[in-house]
Amino acid sequence: MKDYIDSGILEVFVMGAATEEEVRELMYMKAKYPEVNEALKQLEADMEKVAMNMAIVPPPGTWDKIEDEINDLIRREERLNKPVQFRTSDNGYNRQQKTAPADQYIEVEGASSHMRLHKSWRYVFAAIFVLGKIFLGFAIYFYLENRQAQEQIKELKSEVKELRR
Repeated sequence: MKDYIDSGILEVFVMGAATEEEVRELMYMKAKYPEVNEALKQLEADMEKVAMNMAIVPPPGTWDKIEDEINDLIRREERLNKPVQFRTSDNGYNRQQKTAPADQYIEVEGASSHMRLHKSWRYVFAAIFVLGKIFLGFAIYFYLENRQAQEQIKELKSEVKELRR
């Protein structure tokens, strides 16, 4: 029995890594031999002590945050399970009343700083971008043409002045 207990099968079982066959064998040995049952109880107690000594105390206020989240979930579930209220409009047709309570806002925190757009808007923005580049090219071209024309005008003015003399 000592060899079986020292084989490590009890530790494997307590850690949850035992196969079905090992579990069946251990349950049989536990039922048949009280030493195995006692060793298993002692091992479980030792593992619990180790776990308690290694436990990290959560920061203060953690329980309050968890409790608040649970209460919010319960309140939200209660609001969703309320019966639907109907009212009659002026023209006699029934329509569903869809007024939300003032505290039924959902906080939204985005993980991404990018804005999502519908696919058709993507094409519009791409077309605007391309047109912007085309207009920039025309602006540079006409600027250079204007500069060249100004230089030609200066040259012509100087030639006219020389001819008048």
